[in-house]
Amino acid sequence: MPRPKIHDDALRVELIEAAARILGSEGPQALSTRRIAREVGTSTTAIYSLLGSKNEVVRAMYLEGFGRLSARHAAVPRTDDPVADLHALGLAYFDNGLANPHLYDVMFHRPVPEFTPEPADVVFALSTLQDVVDLAQRCIDAGIFVGRAVDIATEDWALVHGVTSLTIACLLEPAAARDRLCHLMSVATAGFREERCS
Repeated sequence: MPRPKIHDDALRVELIEAAARILGSEGPQALSTRRIAREVGTSTTAIYSLLGSKNEVVRAMYLEGFGRLSARHAAVPRTDDPVADLHALGLAYFDNGLANPHLYDVMFHRPVPEFTPEPADVVFALSTLQDVVDLAQRCIDAGIFVGRAVDIATEDWALVHGVTSLTIACLLEPAAARDRLCHLMSVATAGFREERCS
């Protein structure tokens, strides 16, 4: 009978989530392999085996955050209405941020100043924006939007990110913020339909 896997992917995710909680509630000074191990009830050996050093733990949080966002985007059905799909993608981004606030902080706000993502990690992170670019291009190809897909996607991303960040910071109430986001995306959509000055 095979020995049970102790240092498996489930433990890896548990360690990442524990590290994100510690970072979010206690700050970077509290983030140590010993503290993370104690939180999960495992050994520091598990952390070094599955994640590595403290800097690699932060990198794992960064990648996990964008991995979850990518999965949320992938779960959004693509329909014959690219504008509706674009709005659904925005709501998926919002919902993912609220479901993973401590990972979201690592993704966008650099709570550990000495951590710098590797170039390949940044490429992976920006692949989530490519989902928005692709939908914006579909809207352009359908004659609905006017402009460059990357510009439209960047504006859409900034809008959704802003509402999500304000909600995570408890400056907006989640249900009201989600409704406001739907309204703002509709307003933005109207703007994307018109030729604008450069």
